[in-house]
Order: sequence, then structure tokens, then C-alpha cells
Amino acid sequence: MKKILVLFISLIFPCLLIAQEIPARWDELVASDFQKAIEKSSKTCILPIGILEKHGPHSPLGTDLIHVREWAAHAVKEEYAVVFPDYFYGQINEARQQPGTFALPSKVILDLLEATCDEIGRNGFDKIIILNGHGGNPEFLEFFMQSLLNKRHNYAVYLYRPEQDPAYMAKYLKMHKSNQENDQHAGERETSTLLYYRPDLMRMDRAAEQSGANQKRSSTPDLYTPIWWYSSYPNHYAGEGDKATKEFGKFIADHEIASFVKALRTVKADTKTLELQNEFYDRVNNLNK
Repeated sequence: MKKILVLFISLIFPCLLIAQEIPARWDELVASDFQKAIEKSSKTCILPIGILEKHGPHSPLGTDLIHVREWAAHAVKEEYAVVFPDYFYGQINEARQQPGTFALPSKVILDLLEATCDEIGRNGFDKIIILNGHGGNPEFLEFFMQSLLNKRHNYAVYLYRPEQDPAYMAKYLKMHKSNQENDQHAGERETSTLLYYRPDLMRMDRAAEQSGANQKRSSTPDLYTPIWWYSSYPNHYAGEGDKATKEFGKFIADHEIASFVKALRTVKADTKTLELQNEFYDRVNNLNK
């Protein structure tokens, strides 16, 4: 009996292992597994969007991209979805004076993002979740989302925008060491997160080599100018990266992964958004009939 059980396990276990090992990353899938991935994901694809820009003197140019890539990779271990490969075509004109910045014209990034979503949809996904890791992208992405109503699409796009968790924020503020108001770019929060996800890429001995303080070089109350960021942070560094710790990074990462998994499950179960979107397109098409 024992020998029969061992034989049974030896035959069944490899099959179970293969079933569980369908990669989540689009570029790591083989074509013969693609349909299985679509089904397993409930036709859901995550589009992590980062950027290439300076992140202080100590953190890699792809910090935002690496962040969302790792964030998504951890999340899909808990709730499967297909993850689109590295996408770094966002809004970053304010950092063009810094080496390593990759900035494309606004028309290009809008058209490219829509074309990318169209291709994801053509491949069989009808739900696309944008997971943004770059602070300069929200306004661009919100405009993009509204622009999607310009024509019928056979997929729905969801922009992940987590609500603030009071319990999390209370502990966050206790652990946070630097000036909270000025911790905006490559400072304690971002540096801590990368210290947790990819400590091998960090150069912490350089974190204090440049100032991340607000220079306050201009004052235009109630007015917005495109040079506002450069006027305040000419080093493209806002915060104190040297205050970062891996422990703080793990705390942040654990919370953001859990929150995104919850949103991912909501999207996978959602049937109403696409239904209402199609209703909207039908009414647009029948407006003058």
C-alpha cells in the first residue's frame, strides 16, 4: 500500500506543479500557455508603469519601475494575474536636465499607452489595471482614463488609487524619521521601499551627498507653473534618503501588496464596469438615431 501511495504521489505531483507554475509575467509565458494564463487571470492584466529618472545620488534611475515591478510580482503570488513587461513611458519632462532621464513627447505617451492597452485587449484580456509608481504620472493617467471614452474599447481600464488607511498611517508616521512634508522624491519613503525590494541596487553611502531640501526659489501663490518642481528641487531630489531603513521599507511593502491584492480581487470579480461602458458607447452611437 505504501509503495502504491508513493507511486501515485510521484505521478500526480509533477502535474500539479506544472499547473501552478504558469508564469505571471507576460514575457515569461510560452505561447502554448497563454490561453491558460488568460483563463487563470479571469482575463485580467496588470500594467505596471514606472519611469526612468534620477532618484537622488543613491537610488537607481528605474526606482519607480523597479518598485511597481516588484510590487506586482509579490501581489500575483497571492492572486494570479498576468503582468505586462516593463513599461516606463510616462510623464517626466521636469527631469530632462538630469542624466539618464527618458522623456517622450506628451502626444507620444498618450498614443502609446492607448495602443498598448489596445494590444493587451486584442490578446484576450478585458480588464487592465494600471499600477503606477511615478509621482509625476497621476494627472497624465487621469486624463488618459477619461480620453478612453473617445471610442469604443472591448476592455475596461482601472487605475489603482488606494484610499488612505488611518491605522496604517498612524504607524507609518511613528516609524517615519525625516520631515514628512518634504519626503517626496528619493527620500526616506522611496529609499526604504527599494532597500526592501532591491537592496543590491542601492548606494546608501551617497544618499547625503546632495541636498534634498526645498530651495523655495520662487513664490507664485494660487498659480501653477510648469517650472514649479525645478524651482523647488533643482537636484531632482526631495527628502532625506539617508534616513531610510529596510525595516520601514518592509512595513510599506507589506501594506501596499495587501492593499493591491484586495483591489485585484475586486477587479477580477467585477462585471459591471464593462457592461456600463458598453451601454455608454451604445448611447453615443445611437445619439442621432
